[in-house]
Amino acid sequence: MNNLDKKYTDLLQDILEHGTHKEDRTKTGTISVFGRQIRHKMSDGFPLLTTKKMAWRSICSELLWFLRGDTNIKFLVDNNCHIWDGDAYKNYEKITNDFQLENPIDDFIIKTLRGEMIKIETEDGDDYRTLTQEEFINKIKTDDEFAKKWGELGKIYGSQWRSWGKDFKQIPNETGDGVYDITTIGIDQIQNLINDLKTNPNSRRLLVSAWNPADLDSCVLPPCHYSFQVYTRELSSQERKNIYDKSSWIKDVFPTDENGWNSLFDSCNIPTRAISLMWNQRSVDTPLGLPFNIASYGLLLEIIAKTVNMVPDELIGNLGDCHIYLNQVDGVKEQIGRELTHRERIEKLLETNKDAKSLLSQEEPEVISSLLLDELKVPKRTREPYPLPTLKHMKTDEFYKALSEDLTLLTHLDNIDFVVENYQSHPTIKMPLSN
Repeated sequence: MNNLDKKYTDLLQDILEHGTHKEDRTKTGTISVFGRQIRHKMSDGFPLLTTKKMAWRSICSELLWFLRGDTNIKFLVDNNCHIWDGDAYKNYEKITNDFQLENPIDDFIIKTLRGEMIKIETEDGDDYRTLTQEEFINKIKTDDEFAKKWGELGKIYGSQWRSWGKDFKQIPNETGDGVYDITTIGIDQIQNLINDLKTNPNSRRLLVSAWNPADLDSCVLPPCHYSFQVYTRELSSQERKNIYDKSSWIKDVFPTDENGWNSLFDSCNIPTRAISLMWNQRSVDTPLGLPFNIASYGLLLEIIAKTVNMVPDELIGNLGDCHIYLNQVDGVKEQIGRELTHRERIEKLLETNKDAKSLLSQEEPEVISSLLLDELKVPKRTREPYPLPTLKHMKTDEFYKALSEDLTLLTHLDNIDFVVENYQSHPTIKMPLSN
């Protein structure tokens, strides 16, 4: 049964009913509550919401972008993932507008990129101006030098996860007649996490942080989900047997005792541990951001588990300021949905079941019992959750084993390497993103 969508829409309803109206940095206005939690057992299905269609490939691309240690939107734009476009463009627009105020030239508005004028060729001649967001993203896609300069978002997730503390400093050389650059090599928190999971899986220090106070001013947006922690436990012999029974190994050996079974499981590389992940989030755009966060951390848990040969167990989100922007309220109500009337359920049955007419009395549809409608699995709500999908890894076990030793292999992972099977969902709901 899909309880995840229910927990999520209950949170939306909680915010609508009990939230406090607050101003925010985007000037949009929010309704918010503080301190909530989402829990999901991975054995119940992959946590991709079904009460609206989710952009699965964008979710994959963003997570791989983090894991690669990348902080430039070029990778995302090339993979048709545009969830960070607004933040990059807002940074570009602010700098060009600031320069315009300081450097007006005649009656002609000239805006620059840190002093370099942007010349746009138009039918009427050259035009100097700030690019529109569409033009900006197209230039990121087609101009590598422009992308290198303006696609950079600062020391956000990828930088903190893979190179915490990395810095560049200019130090005078020995003769004093010049300078040279040195690089402080940052801490690779993801590699350290993988190493610790392999050598000390009971550690209480299996934690990755993206909240680095020294770097907050260099980020276009301080991290919203600022840390995650993992926890492992030993699997029981019965749990290992359940995994073995579902595996592709030939089931023609039947040990007589528990030690014999465990030896068999070891020879078949059946995992010995389950792993859970808990992330912490200070600010939660509940209608748009949270569904991405849930699926993204679910995928991260799957990748880590596969890399260290463990079983994904529980996914937990600790949520701080959970808010709905005021311009999202209508979309939220659509996703929460409402209960269908008895007649509406009958109409849905007639729409979807060709054999239904023989079961129903057209003259007196009200006499059809709710129990019969339930038995025929007729939805009770306008957005009844579908069963959760399952995740299929396209890369081999050998790839993940090599990945545990060398995280540079992350560059070989693509969003097509993660397939959600049997994913059914209600249609997309368009809601504005406030940057």
